Amino acid sequence: MAIHENLLGGPPPTHLPDDPEPRELLANGTAPADVAAKYPTSSLAWAQLADEAYERGSVVESYAYARTGYHRGLDSLRRGGWKGQGPVPWEHEPNRGFLRALHGLARAAQAIGEQAEYERCAQFLKDSSPTAAQTLG
Repeated sequence: MAIHENLLGGPPPTHLPDDPEPRELLANGTAPADVAAKYPTSSLAWAQLADEAYERGSVVESYAYARTGYHRGLDSLRRGGWKGQGPVPWEHEPNRGFLRALHGLARAAQAIGEQAEYERCAQFLKDSSPTAAQTLG
């Protein structure tokens, strides 16, 4: 395994471990609520629930789902050695559930007028993964 030096002097990127079962169930059309019930630590399942709720206009429900996915993701990041800052690359697919939940939380916070939360989450997303911020909008 190669060791990569961070030339900017910041913390190394965090790469969450792969958890393929929830991702595969979702990709095969299993309802996100069923996946979240079976795999409650899956940020991806919660992020997808947040997206679906937002699309149907249930913004408060979307906020709750996104916050759950965000906190589940923070737990995973901390277990993975993350110290509260540093890159969480979008390019590493297992990171995407957390990043999608963070984006969903920012979006829902803005929709309900919680401006400080929106700004904090939007900045956190940009700081964690500029690619995710650009990809997710």
